[in-house]
Amino acid sequence: MGRIIRIAAAQMGPTQKADARSHTVGRMIALLEEAASKGATLVVYPELAFTTFFPRWLLEGAELLKEYERSMPNPEVQPLFDRARELGIGFYVGYAEITSEGERFNTSIIVACDGTILGKYRKVHLPGSVEPRPGAQFQQLEKRYFEYGDLGFPVYRAGAEWSGALIGMLICNDRRWPEAWRTLALQGMELLCVGYNSAAYDPNGGDTESADLRTFHAQLVAQANAYMNACWAVAVAKAGDEDGSCLIGGSCIVDPNGQIVAETTTLADEVIVADCDLDLCQQGKTKMFNFEAHRRPQWYTRITSQTGVIYPEDEIG
Repeated sequence: MGRIIRIAAAQMGPTQKADARSHTVGRMIALLEEAASKGATLVVYPELAFTTFFPRWLLEGAELLKEYERSMPNPEVQPLFDRARELGIGFYVGYAEITSEGERFNTSIIVACDGTILGKYRKVHLPGSVEPRPGAQFQQLEKRYFEYGDLGFPVYRAGAEWSGALIGMLICNDRRWPEAWRTLALQGMELLCVGYNSAAYDPNGGDTESADLRTFHAQLVAQANAYMNACWAVAVAKAGDEDGSCLIGGSCIVDPNGQIVAETTTLADEVIVADCDLDLCQQGKTKMFNFEAHRRPQWYTRITSQTGVIYPEDEIG
């Protein structure tokens, strides 16, 4: 008998700029109830689940501040917490956080089955720019609206309801950076939860990447990193056409061998479920990716000592 958690990936279709928070929370509750009806005890939602992907717009003042959550939970999202507690189901969810000091982060939390917050993560790898691109129809202003995450990459140990799982979190662009996964894996991570809002194509006219290629890349990084860190990965999209800007789907649940065991087929609200046996992590953790036996960190210092590329001739010169 393994250490099995039945996990649901709750992909969300588009959330428009004009959608009320209460409407979006209602959709999330419907997904939660469907997941519970299928026996799941953990539901993974996307990045910025309560709002549209607002960094695509240049916003200021009250129009911008309404996109943030000042506490978690708060009265507008409390119904999701209440229904989850009634059903005895926990969840991962991403949202825009503003602290009492005015700091702003792209944040996710894990909420246990009893409604308590097990852990928090703040996005480290922020894409985009601070200043808007002149003439662009859509922006990517995460660097303008959020500060870089200041919590590092923590791993949280769950209770018996999730078989004592060691859980890590990432958000969207973080999943493309192997250093983040490895830092979590060096703390024994067995389950990685990550939500994303990833563009299906360049809405400002670029044509080097199709929606299919971007979906392939989204699944590739989940599969490769789940394998290389011997963990389960649940990667969940907010997908579809948000006010003319399209997002990929491709939500998936990946096993520690890097194999997709469940994936979505639409760009709409959709629930997929898989039984995730945490004991399957041991094959990789004790053999191919036995860190204690095989890692040689004395040769990895370049990873933490520099950011941009330094070419050999520059070092010699």
